[in-house]
Amino acid sequence: MTTEPPDLTVRCRRPILAVRFREPQRLLSWSISHPGFVEADAVAWLEVRDADLPIGVDPRALLREKLAAAGLARAVGLMTACDVRSRRTLAVTVEDVTATVVTTVGLGNGEFVGRRRHAVEPWAPSPPETINTLVHVSRQLRDEALIETIAIAAQARTLAVLEATLRRGGDVLTGTGSDCIVVASPRGDGLPHAGLHTAVGEAVGAAVLEATRGAAACWLMEARKALHARRGGDAETKARSDLADLPS
Repeated sequence: MTTEPPDLTVRCRRPILAVRFREPQRLLSWSISHPGFVEADAVAWLEVRDADLPIGVDPRALLREKLAAAGLARAVGLMTACDVRSRRTLAVTVEDVTATVVTTVGLGNGEFVGRRRHAVEPWAPSPPETINTLVHVSRQLRDEALIETIAIAAQARTLAVLEATLRRGGDVLTGTGSDCIVVASPRGDGLPHAGLHTAVGEAVGAAVLEATRGAAACWLMEARKALHARRGGDAETKARSDLADLPS
């Protein structure tokens, strides 16, 4: 495992987190700036707060404006209320495939699949957050394999969230209302499959699962601190208590 393979660089200068590739890649996502299948040489997160998005402001226009000002106009753009400095980067190699994940995780607007609630939890450490995940695969993938890769990434991310056992009402959260996944691989004809039986699927699943687990654990610690700070007292000491301190 490595933290930053040679074919990409991760740079963070708040409010922007940027991942740049050595050359344009083939990407698939539901990014609000460049959705669907595209070719791009970067993926960028923009950290925002409520004050950045008052009523009447178009989020897509704001994202494009901020990224263009940072020299990232062609980047696949993501938005989050997470502190972008909290990102997790992890690479896993299986056989001849390396999957590299960069993710930011926030669960303050978590949901249970099939039963939306739209609420933001009062113990969340910051405004409505989300889980934004980039997965880069070192091998060339056909479009159908990129689709399969995004499904594997979603499966791994959901498992990590379930393992956090964070509840809203009687339901364990399965994700948030605004999660986004970006998958990328080198351009050109390549592997047609990326399922759980393949080296691609194993590497992607392992990388996303471990990166999301780690980021979720850090987020939960911050949520405990926020909750205890609102209750008063020594937040740093009380933050060592277990998850029973959060609503369940």
